[in-house]
Amino acid sequence: MALCDKIKSNARPFLQPGEEIQVVIPAQTIRQYWSLISFWLVARDTYRVIVATDRRILLCRSGRFTETPVREVLAEFPRQTVIGPAHGLWYRTDAFGERLFISRRFRADVAAADSAIGTRS
Repeated sequence: MALCDKIKSNARPFLQPGEEIQVVIPAQTIRQYWSLISFWLVARDTYRVIVATDRRILLCRSGRFTETPVREVLAEFPRQTVIGPAHGLWYRTDAFGERLFISRRFRADVAAADSAIGTRS
């Protein structure tokens, strides 16, 4: 099972009835480079998951060492919230009230979330 499929599966309990997940985007609260330097930084609560649904965007707390678990919803944002456009190796966004870093490998997911703004299934 792919990483995003696992995250989607783990995020389902936090959805409203009839709500559908469009995109999930793993993110971190610190740059990847810093986590390589210090175990203390890695041991902190650094992983987040951005869950873009057809109705809203959820910012969720994830695992301590991996992105796949979805522990709790930290904040809820309107679906019109723009995440990107993503660029660079680690894209930094402040759209969710805290600084988040999104890996380059999820650049297409950021674009998909932003292009789905205003569309309903």
